[in-house]
Amino acid sequence: MPSSSQHPIDQFKKFKYEITRFLMVYKFALDHMEMKIDVLKEEFQSLHDYNPIEHTKSRLKTPESIMNKMFRKNHELTFDSIKNNIKDIAGLRITCSFISDIYRVKDMLCGQSDLVVLEVKDYIQNPKSNGYQSLHLLVDVPVYMSDGEQRACVEIQIRTIAMDFWASLEHKIFYKYNKTVPERLTKELKSAADAAGALDLQMERLHREIQEIKDADIDSSEEELQRIVIQNQQFNLPQNLLRLLGGGD
Repeated sequence: MPSSSQHPIDQFKKFKYEITRFLMVYKFALDHMEMKIDVLKEEFQSLHDYNPIEHTKSRLKTPESIMNKMFRKNHELTFDSIKNNIKDIAGLRITCSFISDIYRVKDMLCGQSDLVVLEVKDYIQNPKSNGYQSLHLLVDVPVYMSDGEQRACVEIQIRTIAMDFWASLEHKIFYKYNKTVPERLTKELKSAADAAGALDLQMERLHREIQEIKDADIDSSEEELQRIVIQNQQFNLPQNLLRLLGGGD
């Protein structure tokens, strides 16, 4: 933090520069993760005609929120202390259609060599007492600034659509009641979480059965086999190559 011997204006300018740069590292870490997600989405759509990721949402904590959390936890208000004690400054939520997609996305992210997985919390296999379900990852992400490499922690939450809907509803209710929710509503929320979990399991079974039917249908048209599509751009395979592979006349 700025020295007290500095002029107040100079102190403010220095602090503004430092906190801006501090938050930019986390913002760039989020950008880096979203780029990775975009690559995975396009790869799956092009190669498997299926996308396990429905949508993503990122969030960067405000300076006020960071400061309030540090005060609540009684930590020293320095940038090093903030970095060591607050792991959710940068947050990324990934919403999937099916439970199996959650673990597929998790494995793909954990397999990326430039990411360091710091922590995994599986609230799907072990839901919270209120019914909350989600898979949480803490990953250490490289960020390349003008003076070299920095590292930033990003919290990733991976959920199904049903889990995300329930969590959003629960948050709104707790916010409205200032976190003092009547017992009747607490029980209703837990019941809704159980219903959402049952729906996820049912949709997973349907998805598996449909995929089995699709895999069994090997009658792909010749025209479809002779073209590839990348980012909505269609390419026809050269006829000479098809003949070489035995796929042409």
